[in-house]
Amino acid sequence: MTTDPLAFDLITMGRIGVDLYPLKTGVPLAEADTFGKFLGGSPTNVAVAAARLGLRTAVITRTGADPFGTYLRAELRGFGVDDRWAGEVPGLPTPVTFCEIFPPDHFPLYFYRFPKAPDLEIEPADVDLDAVRAARMFWMTGTGLSAEPSRAATLAALEARGKSGTTVFDLDWRPMLWSEEPGQWYERALAHATVAVGNTEECAVATGESDPHAAARALLAAGVELAVVKRGPRGVLAVHRDGTVAQVPPVAVNVVNGLGAGDAFGGALCHGLLAGWDLERTLRYANAAGAIVASRLACSTAMPFAREVEEVLGRAGAV
Repeated sequence: MTTDPLAFDLITMGRIGVDLYPLKTGVPLAEADTFGKFLGGSPTNVAVAAARLGLRTAVITRTGADPFGTYLRAELRGFGVDDRWAGEVPGLPTPVTFCEIFPPDHFPLYFYRFPKAPDLEIEPADVDLDAVRAARMFWMTGTGLSAEPSRAATLAALEARGKSGTTVFDLDWRPMLWSEEPGQWYERALAHATVAVGNTEECAVATGESDPHAAARALLAAGVELAVVKRGPRGVLAVHRDGTVAQVPPVAVNVVNGLGAGDAFGGALCHGLLAGWDLERTLRYANAAGAIVASRLACSTAMPFAREVEEVLGRAGAV
């Protein structure tokens, strides 16, 4: 990996933590007695997913000054994600997230981010704005807007980009992590982003529109160039400001754990957009990456390599 901080293909910003998953599916947490420990946090997983596909990636985040923080930085390096901006916050514990796994579509999450998550303590002065400007793509999330000083830092990074390159706003609506309505902060972020990505619920929170096509139009009106609406079993819809519309069905898969699928989709979306692929090809590739992770237990360690995505597309006749 290059040591030049201005050479990154993708810089993501926001959540990081330790995911603890029961090693048996269909078992309530109250009855689970063995767990796997994994790197977690949506923007962090997106960086991992993109690195698996060959992109030079880094993440701007914070952990506690504790053994879990040490573990997470080691995992980042092991995945090929630059950890230079993954600093420590003394006095705050590294977050832990538990999940229950009830395939095919029930995966409750339990966030332990108390008294406050270190990744919400990113200060504007902590952000290398020159590196953010120079990255080919910058990816931020709704959770990063949920509290100060992370909110100010995220908005500073967006303003520094000035719509240069590709700037992705992952709507990432986690209501349990907010203490206020997100509307004005989503609006400000959308004005600086060039791509918005979210499921139908997240798009409705951002725009007030529950219909996918109406939500996509509203996201374009809010300022982005490309709106990507994930529709679960109905596939994905993407609408570009130039009038291009793509609708792609999901890839059939035996779901084990659906939690990391969206992050794999995100990393593959970054790969396709940076490669200059047409919209339909990009979405099919991202869907395939998401399906692969949905068929596996973990998130970060489950992120596919390019050959695996291509194999799935080949079987589906969509290469």
